Amino acid sequence: MTDLPPPALGCDSCAARDAVIAAQGEQIAAQQHQIEELRQKVEQLERAMSRNSRNSSMPPSADDLPGRKPPSRQQRRAADRAARKRGKQPGAPGAAMSWAEPGEVISHHPHGLCDCGADLAGADEIGVARSYQQLDIPEPAARRIQHDLHTVVCRCGREHTAARPAGVPEAAVPVGPNLRALAVYLLVFQHVPVARCRQLLEDATGAAVSDGFIHSCLAAAAGAVADVVKLIKTLITAAWVAGFDETTLRAGRAGQKRYVLGAFTELYSLFFLGKRTLKSFRDFGILPDFAGIVVSDRYQNYFHDGWEHLAGHQPCLAHLIRDYEDAAQCWPGAVWPVQAQRALRGLIKAWHQAREQDLPHIPEAVADPLIREFRHAVLAGLSDLPRIPGPKNSTAQHPGRDLLEFCRDRQDDVLRFTTDTRVWPTNNISERGVRPIKTQQKISGRLTSEDVTQHRLDIRGYIDTARKHGQDVMTVLRAVMTGTPWSPPVPAAASP
Repeated sequence: MTDLPPPALGCDSCAARDAVIAAQGEQIAAQQHQIEELRQKVEQLERAMSRNSRNSSMPPSADDLPGRKPPSRQQRRAADRAARKRGKQPGAPGAAMSWAEPGEVISHHPHGLCDCGADLAGADEIGVARSYQQLDIPEPAARRIQHDLHTVVCRCGREHTAARPAGVPEAAVPVGPNLRALAVYLLVFQHVPVARCRQLLEDATGAAVSDGFIHSCLAAAAGAVADVVKLIKTLITAAWVAGFDETTLRAGRAGQKRYVLGAFTELYSLFFLGKRTLKSFRDFGILPDFAGIVVSDRYQNYFHDGWEHLAGHQPCLAHLIRDYEDAAQCWPGAVWPVQAQRALRGLIKAWHQAREQDLPHIPEAVADPLIREFRHAVLAGLSDLPRIPGPKNSTAQHPGRDLLEFCRDRQDDVLRFTTDTRVWPTNNISERGVRPIKTQQKISGRLTSEDVTQHRLDIRGYIDTARKHGQDVMTVLRAVMTGTPWSPPVPAAASP
């Protein structure tokens, strides 16, 4: 607003008019400032409400929450085209009912009267006309087993008493290892709450147990697998490639949020309850000594300079593709987000093909054009989105600018998997590993004890590691309850 000319001498009305105009100018300026603040807040809210499973790390289950903007029709159609068909996938191991040696044969003979009036009970046997096999389980029922420890006397006069069998506690009437293993299986692997677990055991087996029994099974299992968990931690630390991820969990006192940190390889899984801080990452105890390749999202703690022994990083390309999808929605007319997504998807497909052929890297003839396309997309994006001046840690940039700078500054990390097929291009292994944690939270809500929660996580890591080695869950849990837990084989040392 321009300055007003001075009022005429002695004109009181002119002075009053000018005072009103000046006050209105100040009010307009304040309103413009407020409008700008509100505009920025609306943009932030619209951006937050537009987050979905296609342009962020949100799960697909959150796409239809009230008030949430679902993926666009174009996105859904693209996802449908890229999605796998229902049913068995090509190359996946099949599972079908096949004829096998029966465990029990039940003979069925005709009964009643023939049309001639003769009783079929006295008819002559010809043979089996048809056979049908049915796979079923016996009616579950808890058995009360008594273990009598006999004493014998040698000819020399010494007496010898039989040893108490493995899995039989010192108590006079304890619960056997099978029932205790089933309790841990339901509680940890199937996420059944304690009260429902107790009820399920009683309904399915007839064994009436208490909530305290369920908790005691959990503590006993955690103690039995403690050494195995330490071994798993050592094996992950010694691996050449490991994936890392974290997810929130309501554990401890009310109002408190904790993070479950996970470390994974194709053969091992490990979990740690802590916070999303560098201290918790150190307390987890893997990254400080890890000397391999870290596969992760772009969270800053994974790229901290304090991890002195790392051989390198591999950012998860699935996260990058979602981030580029977000940029495509923010800048509808831009070509570079689609170009970058196309190149990254092509490189992922090429990695899978090279891996299937046991190649040490993606062939250059396949990788080079896609890498060139990706680099051009990053440069084009940086040109379209100039950096907003200001301190890096406090200046908000245009949507997509930080992503482009990351891909430019860490290009070797982003494309590391193209030169070494042992390195995964995505962190899907880790995301699948931490997903059951969210299932546990949805079912149980808050886990009140942090120590017991860590027990659950230790047992979960033991179970996941056993399953990755082709072991049956109930079998390895029964081994835990008999005091002889399964342990993963230690591979021969091999240099990368």
